[in-house]
Amino acid sequence: MRSLNVSVFSILSPAILALLLAGCSGDKPVQVEREDLFTLDIGRQEDQIALYGLDGDQGIPRVDISMRDGLFYIADGNGEKIVRYNSYGDLLFMIYNEETNPVPLSLRPMQEGGVVTRWTFDYPFLEPSKIAVNSRKHIYASDKLPPERHGFDTENKALLDSIVLHFDEKGDIIEYLGQEGKGGSPFPRITGIHTSVQDEFAVVCRLPKGWNIYWFDADGTVLFLVPLSEQAGPVPHDRETAISSVDSLFIAPDERKIYFKVDYYRDTYDESTGLRTGNEPDSSVIWIMNVEDGSYAGSMEIPLFEYTFTENNRRVTEKMFYSFLGVMRGGRVFLSFPVEGGYSLLIMSSEFATNNEQRQGFIRVDGEELLFNTFDLSDEGILSALLLNDWQAKVVWWRTDKLIGDNNP
Repeated sequence: MRSLNVSVFSILSPAILALLLAGCSGDKPVQVEREDLFTLDIGRQEDQIALYGLDGDQGIPRVDISMRDGLFYIADGNGEKIVRYNSYGDLLFMIYNEETNPVPLSLRPMQEGGVVTRWTFDYPFLEPSKIAVNSRKHIYASDKLPPERHGFDTENKALLDSIVLHFDEKGDIIEYLGQEGKGGSPFPRITGIHTSVQDEFAVVCRLPKGWNIYWFDADGTVLFLVPLSEQAGPVPHDRETAISSVDSLFIAPDERKIYFKVDYYRDTYDESTGLRTGNEPDSSVIWIMNVEDGSYAGSMEIPLFEYTFTENNRRVTEKMFYSFLGVMRGGRVFLSFPVEGGYSLLIMSSEFATNNEQRQGFIRVDGEELLFNTFDLSDEGILSALLLNDWQAKVVWWRTDKLIGDNNP
């Protein structure tokens, strides 16, 4: 499961964005039908989401979505709550900070007893922002600690300010987890939580010069700690002079493996003076690492996205990196790139990497929905998203699993 926590468009300069929207070269990919499931108004009521004020320093969106078996779980960091909806938009339960949220009108506290079909639990959240759900429908969500409980990792020069909360399938708190497991010391900044084989789960933390991946079993016991530097991965023999940078990483949902994408850049030079002028994209590789021993299980060469535009009355073709969306069962990876009207998708499989077999698709995201969006890829290959416009948030999905066809395991 993973997300693009802000739209790719929001981090591109207006000039580059204009070029991207001007069109792309090659055949148009097959469009995957989009289904709009339900909408959420902006606000703090139980059936709303607190995505407002995104244009200010305090408006950094802290929200994540996870879809499991047709149920949608949303961590609303601004609203200090976690909610679960079905695909019709019915709110099934809410875990919320009762000191900062109004009393729910349509839900009852589970502790009242009797037959309760839609219920609440209270928990003093500060900022729940990452979420994952396992096969038992247990919820793992990141949260911040108050300043007086912060620590500092002097070796990695990282602030330790986060924990992972473990809730059962009803939404009742079980425990909190830190670096050492149950009740452990705080994590560095958490950028993702991923469930894996046999309900194991991994907590991905960003450090100033890399990542730490903490791997736990279903009971919250630490199994592995995998450090990953920004220059991780073997150096291909034809890219020894290239500049490498780990762009993003995801966890396999059915194996003890980490998939991380490394982007390679080559220096550019002025033809007349021979002076270095900068660098440009050269290639991308997704490396597959075995968690148990740190060995490499394989790799996938990712093509660059090519787009064509007109500049000074001539046609120019540029190449840019895809964004890594996630990994589904069977080792298939999803990548995306923003194009006019939505995103171009590229689906590749480690099984077919030597044959360069790949699938291409297109998903529609309207221009007004680019204020903010976050994506989730299910284990089965269904792509879901929370899309925000000026007045509401939409929960949608694309049956991208049908794009894969009969090869889907």
